[in-house]
Amino acid sequence: MGTYNYIGEIWKQPKERLGQIYKEHLIAWRREPATVRLKHPTRLDRAHALGYRAKQGIFVVRQRVPAGGHKREDFAGGRHSKHFRTTMILDKNYRQIAEERANKHFPNCEVLNSYAVAGDSKHYWYEVIFVDRAHPAVRADARLAWITNPAHRGRVFRGKTSAGRKSRGLRHKGTGTEHMRPSKDR
Repeated sequence: MGTYNYIGEIWKQPKERLGQIYKEHLIAWRREPATVRLKHPTRLDRAHALGYRAKQGIFVVRQRVPAGGHKREDFAGGRHSKHFRTTMILDKNYRQIAEERANKHFPNCEVLNSYAVAGDSKHYWYEVIFVDRAHPAVRADARLAWITNPAHRGRVFRGKTSAGRKSRGLRHKGTGTEHMRPSKDR
């Protein structure tokens, strides 16, 4: 087995394999802001599998998302519809929400992909891989040049990333997916 395989095996059961280190990471991450730019990925194996390269124009951001139901904002009072719900029914998963929130902090970059890092009873943490569209190193790289095309601008907000495609039901074809294409109404 290679190095990345060993790293992947550790991250299959991080609480048991990493023990106290994992707990200390969570304690430190809870005190940090919700969006933090990192020098290098926490899960190197997963980041490389999803397109991360240690080169200029590519960086990783750790995004914190609150766990639990998607509660509607508290309203000041007054009347509301009998169909009003306190819980929002979203066709989005937490990973897609994390990607969108991270992209709002870095509007000049595009989300390449993301992966889960940790979670507890109050928060989930995801690391989002960003690509700077305007960076010359990105434009020169044949594997990444496609993301500089104007057609891919704002792809995370249109459900074009892996997490977005999953929530749109585009992982499967055939019977049962007749109403998924071209897209769900948003």
